Amino acid sequence: MKEYKIKINGNEYAVSISNVEDSTATVNVNGTQYEVTVEGMNAPKSVKTPKIVQSPVAASAHHAESHPATARTSSPAATASASSGSIKSPLPGVVLDVMVQVGDAVKSGQPLMILEAMKMENNIDSDRDGVVKEIRARKGDSVLEGDVLITIG
Repeated sequence: MKEYKIKINGNEYAVSISNVEDSTATVNVNGTQYEVTVEGMNAPKSVKTPKIVQSPVAASAHHAESHPATARTSSPAATASASSGSIKSPLPGVVLDVMVQVGDAVKSGQPLMILEAMKMENNIDSDRDGVVKEIRARKGDSVLEGDVLITIG
């Protein structure tokens, strides 16, 4: 809060400015609050919000004492690329369990693995019928968002 003493026509006023947004200011003059418009005021410069990036060490941390709840991913389409058959991680986490092996036949919607992210267990489901061609993530592996977990052909 900025405080000023100003004189208008010989009268002295105690003025404090508590808030300024765009060209509107909230001011207090001798104990009375006013909303005023200030002409010719430059808009404040925008401030960029820093991006937080998790270190690989923190991403791999697994707390055995936690009791995670089970949640399903938003949709199989969110975890896979429709054209490539790659099942991708919807968010960073740790693989808790892999429920299929290379060569297994899978159906659309079948759980393939469980991914722990933010102390929650997330089922990673198949988005198509097919055969497991490749498993790129093993139990205990740390994965990042968008990493290919399993390829289905």
